[in-house]
Amino acid sequence: MTTLRSINARDLGGRSFRYFDFVMVAFVVILLLSNVIGAEKRSVINLPWIGLWPFGAGILFFPVSYVIDDVLTEVYGYARARRALWAGFGALIFMAVMEWTVVHLPVAEGWNGQAAYERVFGAGWRIILASITAFWVGDLLNSFVLAKMKIATGGKYLWTRTIGSTIVGEGADSLIFYPIAFYGLADWPVEQIGMVMLSQFVLKVSWEVLLTPVTYLVVNVLKRSEGIDVYDRGTDFSPFQL
Repeated sequence: MTTLRSINARDLGGRSFRYFDFVMVAFVVILLLSNVIGAEKRSVINLPWIGLWPFGAGILFFPVSYVIDDVLTEVYGYARARRALWAGFGALIFMAVMEWTVVHLPVAEGWNGQAAYERVFGAGWRIILASITAFWVGDLLNSFVLAKMKIATGGKYLWTRTIGSTIVGEGADSLIFYPIAFYGLADWPVEQIGMVMLSQFVLKVSWEVLLTPVTYLVVNVLKRSEGIDVYDRGTDFSPFQL
């Protein structure tokens, strides 16, 4: 059995890890796809004893990015989670530029897909702006809270860190994203935005709770593979460091 060596993040220096790049890529991919495919669609299900429950379709996959953020912070430390956040930030900016460019390119005669493109990607700048802002604040808070709680708990009770940090991070994310992305749109009345924000928060936290066994498994496998357990004692928590 591999013995884990506890180490402060500031003592890692430029050490390379076997699986960090793969985890970071998974984080960025899920972040992009959840914003492109699921962000705007509003769905509803009929729950027993509750009735109609509206939710944004992105809820099915976006919370996985928070789980990966938890894994990055828990296994590799806040600084490397922040590095993945910067990668996601850059990817979102590029996606916004690409969306705008593709929508506004001249349309070839006989091609009838422009209306669909404009419907799906035409309002993308608001979604991207909302996503970048919410993602920036929410993920930083998520990583910060988890890293601080790990020190406070001495590395015990991982579930308290993953769920506690998600409550803070996802709460900020939901409060920021929906008003910026959808306020004023004809098919998003104010009361609907409020209902979806609440349902999104509840569902996101519920997803985190349900995925806790998966988080434990992934964290334990990665820690054993890397051979260290990182604590963010003495870490510079500024969001503007790479």
